[in-house]
Order: sequence, then structure tokens, then C-alpha cells
Amino acid sequence: MTSSSTPGPARFNTLAEDEATTALHEVCASAAWGRAILSRRPYASAEALLLASDAATAALDAQDLAEAMAAHPPIGRPKPQDPASAREQRGMADATEELRAEMLELNLAYQERFGHVFLICATGATGEQMRDAVKVRIGNSPEQERGIVRTELGKINRIRLTRLVTEGE
Repeated sequence: MTSSSTPGPARFNTLAEDEATTALHEVCASAAWGRAILSRRPYASAEALLLASDAATAALDAQDLAEAMAAHPPIGRPKPQDPASAREQRGMADATEELRAEMLELNLAYQERFGHVFLICATGATGEQMRDAVKVRIGNSPEQERGIVRTELGKINRIRLTRLVTEGE
């Protein structure tokens, strides 16, 4: 890791616990994940923070994973007044009405099958890529899908943590 990543973790390391908890909740809504990240402060580098995030994500139980996923809006419907949600789902911003309608239908079918929102690391993905992913993943077993969801959540957490610790640099 380069020295340019050091100020971010240093700033995060010095946040008061309540401020750090609030910031981490914006990254991942799982309280268990946030506690795990806080318990390992201070972080020597951004990479150490990301590795802690990976470990915390891997350790989430089913309830913690559900808590994290519940904060994610369906693809194609970012949270109003949430720039992170809109930024992450940018690939759907210029989607045709036909693609938006198809994603809505697929999101509902996925949610009915698995009992939770379709979670994908949408950063950098086109609307068509997200649609194709839900079409493939809806055929997965619940066990397969839990593993994929955990991986996707880990990717999202890494992107959001990186943004958290590099803002203002």
C-alpha cells in the first residue's frame, strides 16, 4: 500500500466511537460487521482495514447478513437523496424503460425466491450486465446464492470503505 492511503485510515482511527459507528453503518448496515471493524482499530493501512472488512463479512451469520442486505435498495431503484446508492447504480441511470421494467420484474421474482433483495456490486456494471446476472442467479440454490451474496457484499463494503477513508485526501 502506498503512503497516500495512510491519511485515510489515520483519520478513521481517530474518529470518536459514535462517529465511527455512524460512518461504518453507511458502509454496511450490519451492526456485527461494524463492531468487528471498530474492535480492530487502529489500522496501519487502508489494506489492513479492507482485510478486516473481508474477515468481518465472512464471519456474518444469517441474521447479520440479512441486516446488511435490508439496507440495500433494489437495482434500478436507488434510495432517494442517497448519492452512494445512485453512484453505485449508475449503470441503470440511462436504462431504457423496457430494461427498467424487466429489472423490476426480475427483482420481484428474485426476492420471492430468496426472501431478500438481489444484491450485486453494481459499481461499473451496465444495466444489461445486472439484468443478465439476476437472470443467471435466480436459478441458483439458496446455499449457492448465500455465498454469492456474501461475496458481493464484501465487494460493496470494500468500495465504500475505500471511499470513506480517502474522502478529502
